[in-house]
Amino acid sequence: MLSPATPIITPPRVPLVDPRTGLISRAWYLFFLSLNNVATAVIDESGITFAAESAIASLDAELRAVNQELQTLPPVVALPAPDALADCCSGLESQIAELQKQVEGLQMAPPPRQFAASRYGSFYDTTTQTATVINTATAITFNTTDLSNGVFIGSPTSRIVVDSEGIYNFDTSFQLDKTAGGTAEFYFWFRLNGVDVPDSASQIRIQGNNAEIFASLNYFFDLKANDYVELMFSVSDLSVELLAVPATAPVPGIPSIILTVNNNIGGFQ
Repeated sequence: MLSPATPIITPPRVPLVDPRTGLISRAWYLFFLSLNNVATAVIDESGITFAAESAIASLDAELRAVNQELQTLPPVVALPAPDALADCCSGLESQIAELQKQVEGLQMAPPPRQFAASRYGSFYDTTTQTATVINTATAITFNTTDLSNGVFIGSPTSRIVVDSEGIYNFDTSFQLDKTAGGTAEFYFWFRLNGVDVPDSASQIRIQGNNAEIFASLNYFFDLKANDYVELMFSVSDLSVELLAVPATAPVPGIPSIILTVNNNIGGFQ
């Protein structure tokens, strides 16, 4: 049995409420129980009775000291009720499941499209070009590069070479002339890597002396890196030529052939 002479003093840092149960802690329960025993002058087994007043005064001093110590402690954080914890965990599980769905969606999404690497070139020739034999394929050559990035004049100079795979647009214009009377035909077509491109030819008929004609056309090519394209021509009469004219004020020079090339088809790869 508890003795009133030796009441239980609760350690000052023991919280009054047990955060696990939400009820008074065991240490404080024993303290108040001993206080109650003292107040009612409990008699121990030896039969000695203690004065309740002096014991209560002693306990009151201790209680004040404990209360002062408790004022310096941080507040007790109450745990949420089991139902609240269950609701909280359920909400977290829903958020995690939603995040997992979003991650899986990102993994399945195609990568963002990127702008195709810009490749282009602008070339021309400042000399008059003629055939040496009629009805014979002759390659058109270039002696000047105006602009170039990934597209360049190869060797021989009739070859236009690309350094990257892509769809390229070849846009060309040329100046024709005939230096003698009569009628003659001029044929023009493309070659890819030394092979004539099927159905790429055009025909122009020139009649009379000094019958200058300007013509232009463009063609799309699906090229691999280091592929090359050539512009070919043939004439039925050697009086037909690709004419170049030097600059005469106020007119700038006229190249015999102008070619521009670019691969920015659609803008994406």
